[in-house]
Amino acid sequence: MKPIAKQKHFLITKVALPEIPYGTIEWIEIEAVYTKMPQRIRWQELRDESVWCQGWG
Repeated sequence: MKPIAKQKHFLITKVALPEIPYGTIEWIEIEAVYTKMPQRIRWQELRDESVWCQGWG
């Protein structure tokens, strides 16, 4: 929720699908809208409301 280097808005650009059927997704890749810098994170990190919020706030 605190922008770093003007990176405030992100898009999900890749999702790592599990190797086994019905497995869980382990990571996603997000890209900063302003700088286009990609970052790989565990998808569960998006649930941390102290770091991430949904929408264009």
